[in-house]
Amino acid sequence: MMKLRFLNTTGALLAFFIGIMSVFSGSLVLFGTATKDYNVLQWLVIYNVIVGVISIIGAYLIWRNTLISKKLILVILGLHFLILFYLAFFSETVAVESIQAMSFRVVIWLIIAIVSILISKYLHKK
Repeated sequence: MMKLRFLNTTGALLAFFIGIMSVFSGSLVLFGTATKDYNVLQWLVIYNVIVGVISIIGAYLIWRNTLISKKLILVILGLHFLILFYLAFFSETVAVESIQAMSFRVVIWLIIAIVSILISKYLHKK
């Protein structure tokens, strides 16, 4: 049981920190406090802030080990993957930095999914 608690805490902390980072950096860009040397897609910044807030809520749900947290993890991971796919293959105006940032988010949420869903499921079967 101690291992499951550790895994939930790890997943929750990762979700919380990526959420805070997204909200903080996106808000700076939206309010004009931070300027970038590359093309900024306004809709992508708004998406990142909204999903950042959802990630913070998700962190709490992961920490509480709720059933809905598993579904939310998969939804966020899926959304990030779809946006990454769009940016990488269909957007002509996207900056490399945006693709790298979304790739980072996909990797982090993949780790969260592995820690909070797959490993937890495996430990429950033991």
